[in-house]
Amino acid sequence: MIRAYSDHAANGRTFLAWVRTGIAVVAFGFVIERFNLFVVYMARADAPNTGRRGMLERLSGPLGRYEGLALILIGLALIVTAAIRFVRVRRLIEDQDTHDAGGYRAELALSIALALVVVVSSAYLVFG
Repeated sequence: MIRAYSDHAANGRTFLAWVRTGIAVVAFGFVIERFNLFVVYMARADAPNTGRRGMLERLSGPLGRYEGLALILIGLALIVTAAIRFVRVRRLIEDQDTHDAGGYRAELALSIALALVVVVSSAYLVFG
């Protein structure tokens, strides 16, 4: 029998939830990046029609080049942070002493960064 099995199982489920979230964020970043490349290609291909080209260039905009990359990097950081936290919590579960959970700063910072990317993207779509 594994000592503190339920604690280890909960730690594993939490790790997998963070990994799924990171993969989803990375995938969404790839989608945005691909869509931006498609829009830029369409703008270049429609060179004679300046009105439509200007509209497509505005759709791509200055943020379109970087928001997909930002989401990919944030998703990768989520996965790495989840792995580090998983190993740390596993060691704390095995230890006989009582410990403070702590270590929430990285998760909080990544969540805030993700929220900022979403807010900036949304504001750009609404006001841009």
